[in-house]
Amino acid sequence: MLAVSALEAGYGHIRALRGVDISVAQGEFVAILGPNGAGKSTLLKAIIGVLRQAQGSIHFEGNSLDGMATARRIRAGIGIIPEGRQLFPDMTVRENLVLGAYATLGLRIPAALEGNLETVFSLFPRLGERRAQLAGSLSGGEAQMVAVGRALMGKPRLLLCDEPSLGLAPQLVRELLATFRRLQESGITILLADQNANAVLRIADRAYILDTGQVAAAGLRAELEADPRLRAAYLGSGVTASP
Repeated sequence: MLAVSALEAGYGHIRALRGVDISVAQGEFVAILGPNGAGKSTLLKAIIGVLRQAQGSIHFEGNSLDGMATARRIRAGIGIIPEGRQLFPDMTVRENLVLGAYATLGLRIPAALEGNLETVFSLFPRLGERRAQLAGSLSGGEAQMVAVGRALMGKPRLLLCDEPSLGLAPQLVRELLATFRRLQESGITILLADQNANAVLRIADRAYILDTGQVAAAGLRAELEADPRLRAAYLGSGVTASP
């Protein structure tokens, strides 16, 4: 579904990604792990098109995304949950969610939009109760629900998730990751970048580990967890295999 080859991207003269190769098959849950500054967010920004790639190629469902505007990538079927959520605090929960459909709907507000909203509210009942509440007054967990729901409003087939666990309590992290697993089971492919290797590896099918802008390791969840060198260098001593 997604193929990234020899990707290089960065900020000014700083090359944050150097020859990155990753692939994601339809229906997979793939994790991008690594320390802060490894290039995880840069990779997702390049895939969605908010950061221009310097070299390499990105293909989605067999079609090149090179040079394509972000809005066109979203219309093609890619959604993103950005780091830090990036909600509009002075707009209501409902208004923030509706904006998630803008790239696919433009100025048209069809009747089907209400059905899409109800789908999000069924996934996150708490948002249904707070649909008229200003986003800036939500808790961190509720705000992250809005960020997820907003991405889903665009009906993505591939969902990019950038540091979704950031700033959340452990119980909320578990609930959020369980939601991503349910989304995968519903047919959405997941590419999730996060520093929380302990939690993410328990539900991902495969993972890539980035370090200083390069792929340091890749493999199935069990393979990465079983390698003592990877555990010590990147995953932390507390990583355990899924039950």
